[in-house]
Amino acid sequence: MSRGTRRAGAGRGTAAVRLLVTLSLLPGVVEAQVTGVLDDCLCDVDSIDKFNTFKIFPKIKKLQERDYFRYYKVNLKRPCPFWAEDGHCSIKDCHVEPCPESKIPVGIKAGSSNKYSKVANNTKELEDCEQANKLGAINSTLSSQSKEAFIDWARYDDSQDHFCELDDERSPAAQYVDLLLNPERYTGYKGPSAWRVWNSIYEENCFKPRSVYRPLNPLAPSRGEDDGESFYTWLEGLCLEKRVFYKLISGLHASINLHLCANYLLEETWGKPSWGPNIKEFKRRFDPAETKGEGPRRLKNLYFLYLIELRALSKVAPYFERSIVDLYTGNVEDDADTKTLLLDIFQDTKSFPMHFDEKSMFAGDKKGAKSLKEEFRLHFKNISRIMDCVGCDKCRLWGKLQTQGLGTALKILFSEKEIQKLPENSPSKGFQLTRQEIVALLNAFGRLSTSIRELQNFKVLLQHSR
Repeated sequence: MSRGTRRAGAGRGTAAVRLLVTLSLLPGVVEAQVTGVLDDCLCDVDSIDKFNTFKIFPKIKKLQERDYFRYYKVNLKRPCPFWAEDGHCSIKDCHVEPCPESKIPVGIKAGSSNKYSKVANNTKELEDCEQANKLGAINSTLSSQSKEAFIDWARYDDSQDHFCELDDERSPAAQYVDLLLNPERYTGYKGPSAWRVWNSIYEENCFKPRSVYRPLNPLAPSRGEDDGESFYTWLEGLCLEKRVFYKLISGLHASINLHLCANYLLEETWGKPSWGPNIKEFKRRFDPAETKGEGPRRLKNLYFLYLIELRALSKVAPYFERSIVDLYTGNVEDDADTKTLLLDIFQDTKSFPMHFDEKSMFAGDKKGAKSLKEEFRLHFKNISRIMDCVGCDKCRLWGKLQTQGLGTALKILFSEKEIQKLPENSPSKGFQLTRQEIVALLNAFGRLSTSIRELQNFKVLLQHSR
């Protein structure tokens, strides 16, 4: 691996020009795969680039710095349910530093995921609320009838709506993490342990028969001149829902790889690390010549994933627009500013003209559609469990957060009727979000927005390298 920007620059040359052709507006066969209209929707890459750069990225970055969204409670000690994990990070930066209790805003830590602070003033109500892991993030003066509804709502088991295996925030092993102090970046976690995680996700959870070999799978037998085309022939033959599932996972994988390339350990002098973009690593993961054409497909799936989560944010806006919802940390002024910024982002998401149409999914006969939707949900839930098999704590943290964010987005997209029926001044049994889900949803989308922005930065670096 490269240990410095200058060393990385030594190998740019022709490869950098080739990659520039891939990602820029220059003509070429591969370029046509990276730009233009995305498959299975009517949106184009250029429109997403402009919308993200000028509308979303600056605001979502500010939102992620707000107290409500920077502290995430997670259990990094849950054992892997599938195999004995033996992977270790190669550098100390894999470590996650938990946030001291004294640093957590009082409104966040007071009631775990339950933020009905007016209700929590009463001891008995607090005890009832402590048992409810689904009361969301609301601060309001409530009627007795509403208080009773809270308790009833808290007992309601909505596990059938979850696309993720959620951490129990009441577990002694669950700790708050300051996401700003534990950024996602290259940690040195690689090799058989890391590969086994992704292989399990792709091979066992993407509706794929074992007879169909994924491109660049090191365990696949020699396929001659196939280069994975049989895989894509199989993929295109799937129903829309199963194609979407694969693209979401591939897009998430591409996004994570972009983060690692953009925040790479370039060098370390006197114990002080230097982090930054690594063009050589970017080329290794996305250059079509080095990935047998896979790089452009992966990047295209990143845009598709962005579109899916963008759609979810536009659909969930009514949940947060209600006066009863307050992103409560205990600082009234800051909380009001945070909600104003969040609603501003929602307005932008709703203004996007080329949203993915989720109604095209699970639209067949009711029985078959219901069965497929449940299979879809269980496959994704299993992927969220695999995140507990990641051997690097920092990779596990961001893997769990981004997987939960995507799972929350899917939950939103398939809860449209429940969201439309939300009461203005009282909670709803039909649809609710915990603080954990809210934080994961917005941070996961923030990661996608950052990935697309970093992609633009790499394009500039490649232009300069010429």
